[in-house]
Amino acid sequence: MPSGDPFFNLAADEFLLRNSSGEYFILSINERSLIIGKHQLSHRETNTRFVTENEIPVIRRISGGGTVFHDPGNLNFSFILNSTEGRQVDFRKYTRPVISFLASLGIDARFEGKSDLKIGGLKISGNAEYVFRNRVLHHGTLLFETDLDFLRNSIRKDTSNYGSGAVPSNPSPVTNLGGILKNVAGTERFRDLMLEWFLRNYPGAVVSTLSETEKERIAGLAESRYKTWDWNYAFGPPYVFRNLFMFDNRQVICELSVKDGIIDECLITGHSGLEEACRKLPGCRHMVEDVRQILDKENGFCPGFDIFNLF
Repeated sequence: MPSGDPFFNLAADEFLLRNSSGEYFILSINERSLIIGKHQLSHRETNTRFVTENEIPVIRRISGGGTVFHDPGNLNFSFILNSTEGRQVDFRKYTRPVISFLASLGIDARFEGKSDLKIGGLKISGNAEYVFRNRVLHHGTLLFETDLDFLRNSIRKDTSNYGSGAVPSNPSPVTNLGGILKNVAGTERFRDLMLEWFLRNYPGAVVSTLSETEKERIAGLAESRYKTWDWNYAFGPPYVFRNLFMFDNRQVICELSVKDGIIDECLITGHSGLEEACRKLPGCRHMVEDVRQILDKENGFCPGFDIFNLF
């Protein structure tokens, strides 16, 4: 898929799954973004400070599983297939052709755990699935020349401040395929090789393009779902955020209860200015700029406070 827009590409997967009876194999290379599983908490899985300061979008997909990092060094693949009801979820089945393609390049990739592909114990691919009636969407990543420092910094390492029943990620050490495939010049060439392999090995497979009407409908879905705060942050189970930090030479204890992305209760002790300000936070979205605006309006609030203490 020629678009590098992660919002559009995630919407395209869902649109083709729900609005077509055709079967598809889709390859895409996205701009830098963090893609969380349907049942995850955005703030808990991502390093809120890092993604905010680096303007990295956090986008929820319709499938489950954990958080993955996308950038131009990562190749995304999707299978949209018809299947027998009750037998759709099968990670080994849908990763088998990917393993065969990598084997054709001399890569000994192994299926390990619930849904990962690894080389020598290092993860190169995370996978997730979503079932719609008698159809299944299976999508995964292939790390080729991803910025691994950005990947590591974007994902929250310590999630203990967040209490919730949401699905956690299961982080693993990762590696890039590009370091092994020295004769493959870049992610786009890697994508082209993968497409060529599938066209050769699946008789009847043809390259297809989206119609203008389909593009418009997909763009509409991207706007109405994948670019919205309601989907990317408010969706999911309630959670409690707790933190202990120093401010103005005092030890401060913070506890926020959040439901549907909105701060429901706020308790801060240890600093009178913050205690006063926190009384204004219930009803506020648990988002950096929303909380910052509330606190900046409070006369008792002290300058120099690190807003990310509340995330």
